[in-house]
Amino acid sequence: MRRGLVHVLAWLLATGAAATLSWWGVHTVMAGTAYDPPRALPVTAADPAARDVRSASRAPSPSATPSPQRPASPTPTPARTPARPRTPSPTASATGSGRVRAYDTDGGRAVFDLGPADATLVSATPGTGWSMQVWKTESWIRVEFARGADRVSVFCTWHDGPPRVEVGTY
Repeated sequence: MRRGLVHVLAWLLATGAAATLSWWGVHTVMAGTAYDPPRALPVTAADPAARDVRSASRAPSPSATPSPQRPASPTPTPARTPARPRTPSPTASATGSGRVRAYDTDGGRAVFDLGPADATLVSATPGTGWSMQVWKTESWIRVEFARGADRVSVFCTWHDGPPRVEVGTY
């Protein structure tokens, strides 16, 4: 009986030590990659066409005459070029803290709040079948979308001036 208790005690100690070591390792790795959750920003329609689409989505009154609607133009998908950075034409809206710009790529979408001397990542969403990784420092943010051997990076820097964003396909 005493021998069985010794074995159970040894097993419990070994299992507890292994679980603690595993938790500590995972916690250490995740603490270096996690970022603050994105904050919600107000979306304002500065484009009259966007206001028309928004107001047309409401149920019309019986006396209202339908107005012709223009189809929304899709965001162009950039051509794949090896290791050549480019600057896409982002969609933008103004906020109190800066300009919110969205960069749509083959791998997903990255949204930045670009201030006069720095930037913050608002959100990053990978496309279907793509994964995503984010790196942040005090002078740049990099969002990388990956699928197999394909890589798309959205790189925002502001260390030597106002923030600028480059998108590269690798």
